[in-house]
Amino acid sequence: MCGAEERETPHRGMTTRFFEHDLRRKHPYLDYDKYDFDVVIGSAGDCYDRYLVRIEEMRQSVKILHQVIDKLPSGPINVTDWKNMPPPKARVLTKMEELIHHFIVVTEGLDAPPGEIYFAAENPKGELGFYINSRGGGVPYRLKIRAPSFVNLSILPELLPGCMVSDVPAVLGSLDFVMGECDR
Repeated sequence: MCGAEERETPHRGMTTRFFEHDLRRKHPYLDYDKYDFDVVIGSAGDCYDRYLVRIEEMRQSVKILHQVIDKLPSGPINVTDWKNMPPPKARVLTKMEELIHHFIVVTEGLDAPPGEIYFAAENPKGELGFYINSRGGGVPYRLKIRAPSFVNLSILPELLPGCMVSDVPAVLGSLDFVMGECDR
């Protein structure tokens, strides 16, 4: 297993593998390759370890934000061409052309080229992926969302054996899932 470390967990005697995998490092997007941050991995694999990983991930996010703020150029940050985005609300409420354009963008969507694409982004809960198949126009022919909460819950059969019933809320809480993502 490339990039995996194997360690014994002391409380169960199970072998746990820790992977240093972060999409921002493995497949950089949005200039993440230009920022200095650490990929956080655990050392024990238990609830407390997942808590510590989440805290360190927040520290790394703040580290990235400080670098982004330092590199942020001065001047306007929005595109002034409203053909690919809704116009500002003040214009929509006062000008008929912007109102019509806003209505078209909202009801028909942006004109996407035909083809298919999968894009994955790093998310606090894991990999959030979008598969889009388009025949052109504003509405995709097929859209599939890979929700990280659904994938994270698949580890429960490995985590829960040997636990007491009173441990279940802590284990579930450490996975930080959202049921709205899971019931697809």
